Amino acid sequence: MSKKKPAPQSSTIALNKKAKHEYHIEERYEAGMALLGWEVKSLRAGKAQLTDAYVLLKDGEAWLLGAHFTPLIAASTHVIADPTRTRKLLLHAKEISKIVGKVSQDGYTCIPLALYWKQNKVKCEIALVKGKKLFDKRATEKERDWNRQKQRILREANV
Repeated sequence: MSKKKPAPQSSTIALNKKAKHEYHIEERYEAGMALLGWEVKSLRAGKAQLTDAYVLLKDGEAWLLGAHFTPLIAASTHVIADPTRTRKLLLHAKEISKIVGKVSQDGYTCIPLALYWKQNKVKCEIALVKGKKLFDKRATEKERDWNRQKQRILREANV
């Protein structure tokens, strides 16, 4: 008789919800993260925020700045925890050079979109983005509202 593992909850830890509103997302990449023990425990508890975070590319390496991991009181008793420390992102050299080229020449920005679990590792989805103008934001909002309205009309017509 084999015991089944309980179904895992959502693998998503944190989302950058402002990103889709503020930027046009062009390319996405999956990066690993170099974390400390207390940070992993904090992520398991879902205590992470990406709202003002961005990716810094320096000396052929990628770094996550501005992400806030709230330390757990029980997990970080013997360590002085810095919730907004700079964390290293693990990417292939080809991916880093491609991102550096786009950011330096084409006016792109690199931001984190999400933190999630992949098997037992923490992954960070980063993206090359371009900023939206105010009229783009309004158009996106109108389109979203129209799609909601269409769904309501279809639902009422099918009932």
